[in-house]
Amino acid sequence: MKKIIVYSQPSCPPCHVVKQFLDHHNITYIDKDISVDKDARNTLVEDLQSSSTPTVTVDDQVVIGFDLKKLEKLLGL
Repeated sequence: MKKIIVYSQPSCPPCHVVKQFLDHHNITYIDKDISVDKDARNTLVEDLQSSSTPTVTVDDQVVIGFDLKKLEKLLGL
């Protein structure tokens, strides 16, 4: 089973779409709200080299921004 983490924030419409996409496909994920989770925000910026949401990790692969096609490929959909 793949480990999926969504780095998001409440005021991000594409974040909601990505989570709806994952929910629609019954894919379990961890949602990290960077607006309240300082550690998640630091991971996003420092480790993942991203300054935007949504950023999604699928195991060791990183998808920065709203890219459902790339997510489909990584998830084998």
